[in-house]
Formats: sequence, structure tokens, C-alpha cells
Amino acid sequence: MPTPEKTSLTRIVAAGRDLLEAGGRQGLTMQRVAERVGVRAPSLYKHVSNRAALLTAVAVATLDDLIALLESTDGSLEELARCYRRFAETRPEGFRLINSPYAPPEALARAAAPVLRASGELVGEREALDAARLLTAWLTGFIGMELNGAFRLGGDIDRAFAYGLAGMRRALTGGQQAPPV
Repeated sequence: MPTPEKTSLTRIVAAGRDLLEAGGRQGLTMQRVAERVGVRAPSLYKHVSNRAALLTAVAVATLDDLIALLESTDGSLEELARCYRRFAETRPEGFRLINSPYAPPEALARAAAPVLRASGELVGEREALDAARLLTAWLTGFIGMELNGAFRLGGDIDRAFAYGLAGMRRALTGGQQAPPV
């Protein structure tokens, strides 16, 4: 009779996500994950081939959570943006990981779908990808700077975020300002 598994990929990824948030990418090691799930490090290799595979699995799980949150919004540009920001505030290291090469393109495409839909509603299908990229680049940059403490000139960061969102809507709609949602 085979020996029962002492851990699972699900437990490994959950431990990896916790360790990522606690210590950043540097803190996410095979040894620490093994200790967290109660096995020796070589046992992890039955489930993940190496640390890069572990980081990718953690990125996919993190993106899955983000996708669920984005899909729970009303789908408007503003709500998607606010949701993305809240997600980053809650899981800052996960946010950084999903914006790294460890996040696989197919998972990123799934996460982009709600933003592409909202962009398409504003600018039409032909320009939806360009609009989504503009919005995502601005959001990721703004949020990244916020997480890194880079806004040092004073002022209200929430107000600046709202101002940027309003500007994004104006830019994407050619100056046609719809009421904010």
C-alpha cells in the first residue's frame, strides 16, 4: 500500500502565499514552505519542480483571487480600478508578483478580461486593448508608487487617485465625462 501524501499542491501554494506576504519574494523559499507544511524540502519536488515553478503557482493563485474580486464588481472602469487598488493594499507582495515574469500570460489574460470589457464599452472593441493597457499601466504605476511610499510631496493620495481615474475616463471617452460610478 502506498504511503499517503503528507501535503498537497494546494497547501504548498497557500503556505507560499503566506510566506510571500510576510517576507517578499526573498522570504519565499522551498525550505520555508516545507517547514510551514510539515515536510522536508525534497518532498515539495513531488508537487513543484523548483522555486520558479512555486512562484508561478503562487502567482496563478493570486491572480485567481484578483479575478474573482474584479468579477464581483459592477464592471465599471472606476470600480475595477478601486478593486485592483484594494487588492494591492491587502496583498502588496502578491501584487508585485503578478506584475513580474512569474505570472503566466494565460492567467494574466484572464485577469485582463474585465478591464478589456470595460475599456471596450468606453472606446469600442477596436481600441479596447490599447485603452486597457493605458489604464492598467497608469493603475499599476500609481499603486506601485503608493505601496513603495514614493508619494512624498504631501497632499491627499486618495484624492489624487480619484483625479487620475476621472482623467482616465476623460481621455478614453474623448472628453465626454460620464457621471462617475
